[in-house]
Amino acid sequence: MNLVPESEEAMNPALSEVSANLPEASTGTQPSAMVIPFKAEDEWPFPAARYIRLERPEPPELPLDDILKPALSRWVREAAESKGAPIDYVFAGLLSAASSAIGNSYVASPWGGWVEPSILWLMAIGNPSAGKSPGLDAGINPLRKIETAQSRVSQADMNRWDEKAEIAKLAESVWRSQMKAALKEGESPPTKPAEMELPEKPNIPRFVVNDSTIERIAAILHEQKCGLLLNRDEIAGWLIGMERYAGGGTDRPFWLEAFGGRSFTVERMSREAITIERLAVSIVGGIQPDRLNTLLLAGDDDGLLARFIPIWPDPAPIKLPDAIADNDFIQGVLERLFGLLGYTDENDEMQPYINRFSDSAQSALVDFRICVRELEHEAEGLLLSFLGKLPSLAVRLSLVLQLLNWASDGGEVPLEISDCSLDLAVSLIWNYILPMAHRSYAEASISEEQSKAMRLVSHIRKRHLRTFTTREVLRVEIRGLDKADDLNPVLAILEDGDIIRPVESPVNVRGGRPIKKFAVNPRLWEQ
Repeated sequence: MNLVPESEEAMNPALSEVSANLPEASTGTQPSAMVIPFKAEDEWPFPAARYIRLERPEPPELPLDDILKPALSRWVREAAESKGAPIDYVFAGLLSAASSAIGNSYVASPWGGWVEPSILWLMAIGNPSAGKSPGLDAGINPLRKIETAQSRVSQADMNRWDEKAEIAKLAESVWRSQMKAALKEGESPPTKPAEMELPEKPNIPRFVVNDSTIERIAAILHEQKCGLLLNRDEIAGWLIGMERYAGGGTDRPFWLEAFGGRSFTVERMSREAITIERLAVSIVGGIQPDRLNTLLLAGDDDGLLARFIPIWPDPAPIKLPDAIADNDFIQGVLERLFGLLGYTDENDEMQPYINRFSDSAQSALVDFRICVRELEHEAEGLLLSFLGKLPSLAVRLSLVLQLLNWASDGGEVPLEISDCSLDLAVSLIWNYILPMAHRSYAEASISEEQSKAMRLVSHIRKRHLRTFTTREVLRVEIRGLDKADDLNPVLAILEDGDIIRPVESPVNVRGGRPIKKFAVNPRLWEQ
């Protein structure tokens, strides 16, 4: 490559300029009869900025007062104050806690054949000092307190059950001895003692888990009908850990089914398989921007990341808090949501209540889907996958927001999704979630050609190239640019963007494909 090492060439700009125009001795090329001189900077237009750096949108403002009742909105703001975190993270923690508390009690159905659970997945994006964990904890910690309180009661029931189980074991031992003796003497066997009859074994609930295998999560959900929240401090580790199995095994199919609240059978080594009728697992966690970008640009898009609602606000100002949140209030809200129970069918199985859409809500949802379809025509990459999930997200949010607002002041439990509840969800999507997705998924939302062009410009800037040849680029094996058929369209894009310009090329004395040489816009270093 025409790279100038840190030597006397680096100390002498004139020498560097000459060296930059000389072909490599090992390529078998020779200088052409004429070399087009570099033009001065003022003879070059400014290069197109879109190929130099990504213009990330500013974070949208969370319309908190428009979607939550006053008491809830006030709690979110006060909790954010006391935690020193943006209200966005507190809202994300509350939304995830509410969705898991509703769990399998209620589902939403716009019309026959379309049913959505309350399950939501949220991703809090920010640097380590952004306040992700404190903000999320404000909504999740009350959930842990409910779990602790119910676990104490369940543990007491479990202790009593263990005592009865021990007595039952002794009674069975005595009964078997008596039965053997009776059979030996030709007498009628004794009846089973009542002490051998055991009630159903109680379950110690788990409402929040931080790290667990799918086998363990399946065991938890098999024993309890309510929902479960997976809370990861660093969600990138969870995503990467899905591919940990040797031989190509992965957890991704489980989680893709879990998002839909569908049934799933987990096969276990040397033990019986577990079938869960409805996987009700909400997810929330934090991730740093660089880690997210790595995940976005790596691997094929199977829609897993597109299922997350991205939350990436600016950090909150550092100051003394003006208010302290009333945590008893929010714990009461979540307790009301946990108090919602489904109904028992004719087979003595728990089933969720179905909140159907009103006629006006159905019409509004159709209008929303039409708008989303129009946006899909102009989208690419991950953003296109994200847009495809918005109709189902609107249905889920309408259910969660409706029940969350209900739980803040009580009254009759709503059994229908009104157009007002759908409007809350749609407003949140248009004014906050979709703009946040544009901000968060910017790297993965550009076209593949633009992405390749940015990679080549990054290579040029990193190595301070004044000129380069196509052969040199192909040799360094930049991702997606290791073949001439892939490289040539990108070079054309950068020419149109006034970043590079073809110059007289050296002759390839060995024959074969001609060597193309390009000069780099000197104004590139000003950007």
